[in-house]
Amino acid sequence: MADRQVWLITGAARGMGRSFVTAALDAGHAVVATGRRPEEITSTFGTRDDLLALHLDVTSVDDADAAVGAAVERFGRVDVAVNNAGASFKGFFEEMSPQQVEQQLATNLLGPMNVTRAVLPVMRRQRAGHLIAISSGAGLLGFEYSSVYAASKFGLEGWMGALAQEVAPFGIRTTIVNPGFFRTGLASPESLIWPDIVIDDYAERSATQRQWWQAQDGHQAGDPDKLARAVMSIAAEDPPPQRFIAGADVIALAERKIAELQRQIEAHRELSSSLGFED
Repeated sequence: MADRQVWLITGAARGMGRSFVTAALDAGHAVVATGRRPEEITSTFGTRDDLLALHLDVTSVDDADAAVGAAVERFGRVDVAVNNAGASFKGFFEEMSPQQVEQQLATNLLGPMNVTRAVLPVMRRQRAGHLIAISSGAGLLGFEYSSVYAASKFGLEGWMGALAQEVAPFGIRTTIVNPGFFRTGLASPESLIWPDIVIDDYAERSATQRQWWQAQDGHQAGDPDKLARAVMSIAAEDPPPQRFIAGADVIALAERKIAELQRQIEAHRELSSSLGFED
């Protein structure tokens, strides 16, 4: 196919990543599907000429370099890189150990940076490419019991916004995707990570939060297969959008964020506008 692309997708073994792989293959693209357990990818999709399943722990710079190198060796190029791999650490900030904070940021922020750093030289040589980062509604608004998770997603958003300007002269586009609650397994018992530290002052609220999050598993409104097909659609636009708000729940969050910012601006507009030198 003349319009066949090579997609590199992280976190491809399950959840949203698996849906992205399916949609990309269905669209006729070649896929480099990566994850910490590539055998799960092969088990799901089998062995085929248009699929390369690779081990990639996004927190490892060496893994990222090796995966991109293998992708180019197999397919000759990388057209779209989807930074999807992530983890969900839940807890009040004081309950999160320093190690947990580092792990959350390493996976959700430094991980996409590692993969992007590895793939950018390829895209610069091509003078073309598309970087897609899977953020969250938590990248727009922070919520209690998700403060460290929100930090990782807010960081991802700031980095991607600046990166878009840095790489645009090379024909490289960027898109931030903000999914809401999708039925991906991110709220499953094996995916949610609870705090290391117990603080009595938070105990009752923490128990309530755990129950709420556990109850979400399997009941989220969003269909990850529909999301994946939507991402294929926006990636085919010329130019693709710099942001895609994915889900009615996140549209509501984004509109709430806009309204809050407007209220905060108006509350102190005169004071804020009076801070320059008089000369």
